[in-house]
Amino acid sequence: MTDAKTEAPAVPLADMVCFNLHAAYRAVTAVYRPLLEPLGVTYPQYLVLAMLWEYGDLTVGDLVSRLQSDYGTITPLVKRMEKQGFVVRTRNPLDERSVTVSLTPDGDALRVHAPGIYQVITETFGFTPDKADAALDVLRSIAARADTTAD
Repeated sequence: MTDAKTEAPAVPLADMVCFNLHAAYRAVTAVYRPLLEPLGVTYPQYLVLAMLWEYGDLTVGDLVSRLQSDYGTITPLVKRMEKQGFVVRTRNPLDERSVTVSLTPDGDALRVHAPGIYQVITETFGFTPDKADAALDVLRSIAARADTTAD
């Protein structure tokens, strides 16, 4: 049995990068929520819409990959979006396992709100271009390192 007094001190929760990433994620989604509610979409749905606005039609597999998610999350999300009239799902006639997701006119019409939403986000969190670039560098580095350790 070791003496608790001789062990290395625990890192305080407030100093843990992982905790602060979690807290930052919750803060960001809390700011997005009132911006997205009038549009009738959740933050994860908004991310799907943003992907489709940027790239056009995508398979569910492409959405899973690009959003760094999983089929168990994306498939029900897309099904709900289809019921809301924002997207349509189409099976590939050559491969029934492949489903393509496309924007409807209603889903595409929400695109006009994206610049204003992002402006509120950047202003709320004080993202100057330099701060945004620095944050993106750190976050992309974390994601890239996680990808290499998962392989």
